[in-house]
This record gives sequence, C-alpha cells and structure tokens, in this order.
Amino acid sequence: METAVKNFKEKTSNVFGINPQDALLSKSYLLVAFAALLLGGTLGLLQGLNRAGLLELPRWLNYYQVLTAHGLLLVLVLTAFFTIGYFYAGLSHNLGGLLPKVRKMAWIGFTLKMIGFVLAVIPILMNNATVMYTFYPPMAASPIFYFGLVFIVLGVWMCAFGSFIQVANWRKNNKGKHVPILSYFATGVFVLLFFGSIPVTIEVLMIIPWAIGWVETINVMLTRTLFWAFGHTLVNIWYLTAVSAWYVIVPKIIGGRRFSDTLTRVVIILLVIMNIPGGFHHQIIDPGIHESVKFLHVFMSLAIAFPSLMTAYAMFATFERTARKKGGKGLFGWFKKLPWGDVRFLAPMLAMIAFIPGGAGGIVQSTNQLNQVVHNTMWVVGHFHITVGISVVLTFFGICYWLIPYISKRVLTPAMNKLGVATTIIWTVGMSLMAFAMHWVGLLGSPRRTSYTTYMDHATALSWDPYLFFLAIGGTLLMVGVILQVYAVVHMMFFAPKGETEFPIADEEDNATPTPYWTEKWGRIIVIMLIVVAMGYVIPVVDMIVNAPPGSPPFRTW
Repeated sequence: METAVKNFKEKTSNVFGINPQDALLSKSYLLVAFAALLLGGTLGLLQGLNRAGLLELPRWLNYYQVLTAHGLLLVLVLTAFFTIGYFYAGLSHNLGGLLPKVRKMAWIGFTLKMIGFVLAVIPILMNNATVMYTFYPPMAASPIFYFGLVFIVLGVWMCAFGSFIQVANWRKNNKGKHVPILSYFATGVFVLLFFGSIPVTIEVLMIIPWAIGWVETINVMLTRTLFWAFGHTLVNIWYLTAVSAWYVIVPKIIGGRRFSDTLTRVVIILLVIMNIPGGFHHQIIDPGIHESVKFLHVFMSLAIAFPSLMTAYAMFATFERTARKKGGKGLFGWFKKLPWGDVRFLAPMLAMIAFIPGGAGGIVQSTNQLNQVVHNTMWVVGHFHITVGISVVLTFFGICYWLIPYISKRVLTPAMNKLGVATTIIWTVGMSLMAFAMHWVGLLGSPRRTSYTTYMDHATALSWDPYLFFLAIGGTLLMVGVILQVYAVVHMMFFAPKGETEFPIADEEDNATPTPYWTEKWGRIIVIMLIVVAMGYVIPVVDMIVNAPPGSPPFRTW
C-alpha cells in the first residue's frame, strides 16, 4: 500500500510539478547563488582591470582583499548553493517530493551556510582576512573568518545527510529498484562533498587555536596538504554536477535518449572512488613530500581522464544518433540537426567543448616537468577559468533556463531564449579571451596572485601588458554576461508567463542492457574509496606529523 502511494506521488509530481515547499527551498538556494555571481563578478571585473593596470583601486580596498572575496563568493557560495538547489529539486522530482525532515535539514543547512558566509565576509571587508581562497598558513586571518568556515561546512554536511536520508527512504519503499539516475548523481556528489570536506575541517580546527593565539606555531606542510585534499576534490564535485546535466538532461532536450545507464553509473562510481587522492598534484613543487607519493597522486589525477573520455564518447554518440534520426547526413552533417538555437542545449554543449582544452591543461599541470614551467603563473588561473568558468558555469547557466521555470511554474519564452543564447555567446567569448590571455602571459612568466606591477619597468614585465589588456576586455564582457544572466534568473523566477515546464530527464535506449544491481551498493563503493584515500594519504600525513618541520607563527602580510 505504501509503495502504491509513493508511486502515485511520483506520477502526480510529473503532472502537477514540484511541491511548492520544495520549490521555495530550491529558489532560495538559487537566488543566493546568483547574488553571489553578481557580487563576485563585479569584484572579478575590478580585479581584472587592476591586474591590467587600467584601474587604481581606492586605498580602502586592496587587490588581495578583492581576490579573496572574489574566490570565496564564486568558488564556494555560487557553486555550493547552485549544486544544492539543483540536486534538491531533482530529489524532489525523482523521489516523490522531499520528506518533511529532509526539507527541514536543508533549511537548517541554508541557515548555517548563510551565517558562515556572513562571518567569513565581514573580516574580509574589514581587511582582516585577506588570505585568498586557499586560506592556509602561514598567513592568518581573523578567527571570525575560520568560525565562518566551520558553519559553512556544517551547513553542507546537513544538506548531504538530508539527501542520504531521502534516497534511503526511497530505496526502503522501492526494494530491488535502481535509484533514479539524477538522484544517483546527487548521491555521488554529496558523498564527495562530505568525505572531501573532512580534511579541510581538520585543517580549520587546527588553525582556529593558532589564529586565536592559544598555540604558537602550526605545521604548514600538513595544513597545505589537508587543504588540497579538499580543494582538488571540490573542483571535481562541480564537474560531476555539470556531468549530471550532460548525461541526463541534454539528451532529453535534443529529443534523444541516454546512451547507457550502466556506463553512466560506472562513471559516477569511478569519479567518487578516484577523486580525493590527487591533491598532491597541486603540491608538486612543495618540498618535504616524497616523489613517489607525488607520482601516486599524479597517477590518480590523470586517471580521472578515463571516466571523462567515457563521458565524451557517450555524449557525442548520443548527439550523433539523435541528429541522424532527424535526417543528419554525412560525416559531420548531423551537427546541423542539433538545436543550436536552444540555450538549454547551446550552453552545456559549449561547456563540453571547452572541457577539451580544459582537460588538456589539467594534464599539463598534473605532469611533473610541465608543472615546473607553469606553476604559480597566470597559466594556472587561465586553466581554472576554462574548467570552472566555462565548463561548469555555462552548464549551470543552461540548467537555469529549464530548472527555474520548472520550480517557479513559469515558461521559457522565445525572447528569453534569445537573451540566453546571446548571454551564452558573450560569456564564452569573454571567458575565452581572458583564459587565452592568462595562459599565454603565464608562459611568458607573469605570476599569479599579484597585483599590477611593471617591476620597475623591467622589459619582461612590460611585455605582459598587451595580454593583460585582453584579460581586461574579457573581464568586461564577462560582467555584461553576469548582468544578463542575473536578469534572466530574476525574470524567469518572478515575471515570466505562468505555465508548466517539464523537468527534462532522458529515458534509456529501448534496447539498453539491464543495469547490474551492484552499482547500488554504496557501502562497498565508499569502503573502496576510503581504501584508495588511505593509500594516498596515510603514509605521507603520518610522516608530516611524526617528522614535523618547525612550525610557523601566524603572519599578516597585508
């Protein structure tokens, strides 16, 4: 009887749309995400103009302060709030509406994260936490900044466990069935969010007594390592969120079907298992870490290319099959049959294409010899802006044009679709200009994380100026894209014509091979993940603790 009621709820959800309480939850998360995009984008423009030597910041606002706030708002606030708002809407749609206790947990998580971000932002604005996105020692911020980070992590954990409870409840009432694919993606993302944030939580708990003054010194090597165990994983959490839309949503939008349910779930499992070990590839030039350990982490980082190549094959096979069914001919003629004028396809498609050079740049930075050339140069920032700024953020933009109408019970109008296409093109051109300039000037030796300087008119530094000018042009175009996208979000949420919008989830192919049930054994998957994490971290972390270098007192360099 209970199962029948649950199935009825799922069917009514498909017909009548999302539960209003669940919709309010997702809308709240998305509004915060795009408010962060607007503020973080504005700071990014100031940063780009200053880096190019075209704008002198006021004395009360320095470049590194702007850089810290820009990173926090876009790397943590935008991505975290969007991911949770998106996946909670998916859990509600897939699993017959959120359980009341799960909805309550998500609101508690929302409150905790908002408190945390306010606590973190206040000392940044007061120039007491200008420690940049990485925030690891020996630079020390105000203790209030680190207390803010604690609240942020607690909020994320609350949302992660809410999703686990929701999925477990569904499985209890649907024994022997596979968790719907989008909810399966959500499970993978929240597993990574929880376990990946444990190292940075330990780091912050080490920093707090040091920042307060209760402890004189801190193990800098250990704290850097704990940060990158989280930082490396975080990038792939965004990637996995974007991939969920590529696999599940985009095929439906183009009128096709998912390539393979089994392949999709295997890709998720591989990304979860192999993700956390890999952080040392961010520390290739750090002394005190044995080369064999670095090579292990580099191998794990490069191993992520395997599920990524599986994704590339699956997606382009789906595009070709669908386009040929619509009459596409020739080797590449089928490309013309894809709906390039639909922003819901165009944005994630450009995101996928951008991941090709983005992934290649990641391989460069994961390779010992090549990393020596580009480490701590603007090349790294350029790579980051391709992978996150195009591959991830453009996918988020594309999701908005169906998700926001769905949760708001409104429709995407042709005029808003055209605006979305224009925004996508402006964003792609702006980010490509910026990323290309960053890559090139990085190869010429321009350092990252530094404000504008000619180093007393040194010839090498002066040769960077033309590329930094292109960086500023790209940043200006991106600001236009930010304004247009925020306008589109607000319009679709509150002012677009009322109506019903579909939550587009693609079905499997008719002749698809049944998915093996072992893919549902998350307990085993997590155990394997923890074993792999232990292989990558136990020995070097124990060595850093037992043979600890002299600790460092806190420094304020600004």
